[in-house]
Amino acid sequence: MADLRFYLDPVCPFAWMTSRWVRTVAAHSDYDVEWRFISLRLLNAHVDYDAQFPADYEAGHTAGLRVLRLLHRVRDEHGNDAVERLHAAYGRRIFEADDSADLDAGFRGTAPLVGPLLEEVGLPAWLVEALDDTARDAALQAETDEALALTGKDVGTPILHVEPDAADGGVGFFGPVISRVPDDEQAVALWDHVVGLARFGGFAELKRSLRERPQLASFGVTTAEVGATDDWHGGSRRQHR
Repeated sequence: MADLRFYLDPVCPFAWMTSRWVRTVAAHSDYDVEWRFISLRLLNAHVDYDAQFPADYEAGHTAGLRVLRLLHRVRDEHGNDAVERLHAAYGRRIFEADDSADLDAGFRGTAPLVGPLLEEVGLPAWLVEALDDTARDAALQAETDEALALTGKDVGTPILHVEPDAADGGVGFFGPVISRVPDDEQAVALWDHVVGLARFGGFAELKRSLRERPQLASFGVTTAEVGATDDWHGGSRRQHR
């Protein structure tokens, strides 16, 4: 009986930022989070990547699908808590490590990168074989469809489903897309505001295009640059969905 279902693609930086925020909220509010999956590669299976996405997005989304196969197997065999540990270790490695900005997009879905993370979180190293297990793609497609059924199709990651086991089915929404992780006090307040908006049945969208670069090492943002706002559109819904 989860309080929140969090649908993620592990290579999406915005899903990573939102997951860090949700972990903070969960720690302060006793929220039970169920980690579920949405594949950007499967979502965009019909898309001409060369025409519609920046360079390396196809390789990055494919890497995400490979890691989702692994996470799916981890969930099947080791449970939700193991998914949380591995996702957290993976996100730190590809978004926050000192060399994360230099990681090749395709390399993010390989055994040399993921194998040490399995050891770090206490999971068997041989699970890396799941990266190539295409038999799991049908289940990942079904979970992607499940996520989109909550919001409609013109969205990306993450998708959140609050109180999914409530009598009224709870409420689902895309986002929020955030460029930095709030502190503990801000995190809880932001959660209350976001869920409050989402629970109003007539609410559809709140958006601004002027934004700051995501505050992550993988985007080359230094401590001195945190909070610097620019007209950055790399996180547009078209590009990161």
